[in-house]
Amino acid sequence: MPIRIPDALPATETLESENIFVMTEFRALHQDIRPLRVLILNLMPTKIATETQIMRKLSNTPLQCEVELLRTSSHEAKNVSAQHLDTFYRTFDEVRDSNFDGLIITGAPVEQLDFADVDYWDELVEIMDWSTTNVHSTFHICWGAQAGLYHHYGIDKHELPAKLSGVYQHRVIKPSSPLVRGFDDRFYAVHSRYTGVDEDAVAANPDLEIIATSDVAGLYIVKSVDSRRFFVFGHPEYDSDTLRLEYERDVKRGIDPDVPVNYFPNDDPSREPLNTWNSQAQLLYTNWLNYYVYQTTPYDIERVGE
Repeated sequence: MPIRIPDALPATETLESENIFVMTEFRALHQDIRPLRVLILNLMPTKIATETQIMRKLSNTPLQCEVELLRTSSHEAKNVSAQHLDTFYRTFDEVRDSNFDGLIITGAPVEQLDFADVDYWDELVEIMDWSTTNVHSTFHICWGAQAGLYHHYGIDKHELPAKLSGVYQHRVIKPSSPLVRGFDDRFYAVHSRYTGVDEDAVAANPDLEIIATSDVAGLYIVKSVDSRRFFVFGHPEYDSDTLRLEYERDVKRGIDPDVPVNYFPNDDPSREPLNTWNSQAQLLYTNWLNYYVYQTTPYDIERVGE
């Protein structure tokens, strides 16, 4: 949250130059406040775990959010009960006439398929198009980020030599961005995917800017210049044991997976993993929700998208 100090105080210019959020007295006096409406399009098969992880991040801020859950009607979920979906989730037809301050599109374990071969691709495209007029800011995660870049900017994904799984060191490319306020110059983030996006193609697009990347894992945070779309290629919402559960699942399937990088102490899967990414992950969600949703969304939600 911002600090409110007199406009002419000498500290104002200094703090703003250090990327500290300072709210002017004029803005503070004229700011209207209401709960934020956030929609989560949950494409993960582990729906209950994913909705819990993301809501944990959203709840750990001083902002009040009204969260709704969205599912695709063109895909039959197999890992969650129909009762859970019917009780807590809505379909696109039920929300298409509504406006939201924020939309989160999760990842999905379909990155090895061509986009057009995903059974709910057409529905997802419709939702992404709808978000340009009915959502103030959209946050895409992992495969959801790849899908968003492909649909909105024509940048395709490519197959990696092997699954990228682990906790990797990243560096902030644009430290002046409010999205990475509070980040260390070097920080750790989780990745778990089979595909990637060419960094040069993103850098060449004038409508996009790279915020953070990794020499090993590649792109981590990309945003549109107009701050309407955010693309995060890792999994900042992951719990401490999520990579372990994925690794153990793949072992049982006989896939013979590599041990997730920088995750288990001494790369020993029998030991308890250390969480080294939670602080930046929370900051990422908090900064997005505060600076790019709460601070800029219209007070009259019907004006979202204008």
